[in-house]
Amino acid sequence: MNYSALFHWMGRKLNPKKRLREVIILYVLFLMVSVRKHSIDAAATFSNSSKSRFSKFLLNHSDLAVVKLDELSKQQAKQFGKNIWFMADGELPWKIAIIIDATLQGRSSLHAQNVKRFNHGNGFVIGHQWTNIVLFINDVLIPLPPIAFYTRSYCKKNKLTYKTEHDHVVEYLKNLNIYDYVGLHKPNEVVVLADSGYDSKKIENVIGPKGWDFVIALKKKRSVKTEKQYATTVKSKGWYQVEQLFKNCRRIKWVTVSLPKNSPGKKRMEFRIRQIIGYLRYVGKVQLICSEFKKRPKGRKKYLVSNNLKAMPRQLLLAYRIRWEIEIFHKMVKMFLGFEDVATKSFKSVISHVHWVYCAYILLNSKPPGMPADIKSIKEKQKFVEHAIKKKEYSKYLQILSRINGVEQLNIELRTVLEGPVGLQTAI
Repeated sequence: MNYSALFHWMGRKLNPKKRLREVIILYVLFLMVSVRKHSIDAAATFSNSSKSRFSKFLLNHSDLAVVKLDELSKQQAKQFGKNIWFMADGELPWKIAIIIDATLQGRSSLHAQNVKRFNHGNGFVIGHQWTNIVLFINDVLIPLPPIAFYTRSYCKKNKLTYKTEHDHVVEYLKNLNIYDYVGLHKPNEVVVLADSGYDSKKIENVIGPKGWDFVIALKKKRSVKTEKQYATTVKSKGWYQVEQLFKNCRRIKWVTVSLPKNSPGKKRMEFRIRQIIGYLRYVGKVQLICSEFKKRPKGRKKYLVSNNLKAMPRQLLLAYRIRWEIEIFHKMVKMFLGFEDVATKSFKSVISHVHWVYCAYILLNSKPPGMPADIKSIKEKQKFVEHAIKKKEYSKYLQILSRINGVEQLNIELRTVLEGPVGLQTAI
């Protein structure tokens, strides 16, 4: 792949306005290569440009970043629209997974806009919270525009209506039209996957009416009943916490379920499970699963709930394991694409940066021209893009050598590069 082909390919994918074409492509291209830190200073050095060029771009065009990510998500999803296969090599009854999870974007102080102290179980973190909603189709993860969490003070200052994270998720799912992404599909082939942080009657009650299934980890204190209890007791009474319900139903035997390995170096995973068809308070009839590792029978138990009453317990466990794909996505954007490297005070700039990071992730997974099919990891794809950029530099020096007095001109050019910032020479 040569640099010119890569630049024009990115132009076709992003389809930016002419006056912003160069700065958009350069910034996304910068996020697609491996550098020590994906900061605005590094972007300016990379493109041999000024820092203010990118800082103004991020501050003034946050809405454009959101639009472009939405367009890229739909482009990539539509590639699979005509031939979507069932997940887990056909073992599951679903073709499309919607995965929900939040991640924190650490900041160094509380002085930046919309910064708050968050606690996700591993102590307090200062920064921003992003709720990511992604599609998982044909073993490919496609990030959709994420949901930013706004603090009360930021909402008050900017005259916004404060909403909880769950309220944002409910509104997002109500407005999410999968047809815009994959075209014609059956609603019952869509499953929503989430951990216990999104075990909410509001979220579960917005999924069912859309015809989708859900597999969500239950909080231990959620109120449930068995079918028999629901038929013989007053609806407002007789509810048990899910943990207590499974303790009471001791006659239900444990069944061993074996799941396939998810990587070459790991063994098959074996679980012990118990299943109850019952009712989840304020939601309706559901399938309840209690699972634990067979090697650690006295360890932590996981409680799952699904509105699909026909799915086998093994299928529910297999589907919930797919939720781990979003954790890998969070790790990749933080390690390789500079998700946490933004250092601007304005939250609008942060919004722009995060959305362009997700655009870079989609482009790296969209097979740029000339990229071999056997390249799988983000790191290898970044090296491939860097090689295309270096080839442009080498071809530039060869072109200088072909001129009259080429050796002297090349010496001048090399001195300029060595004395000034080293980066991509933007002779576009």
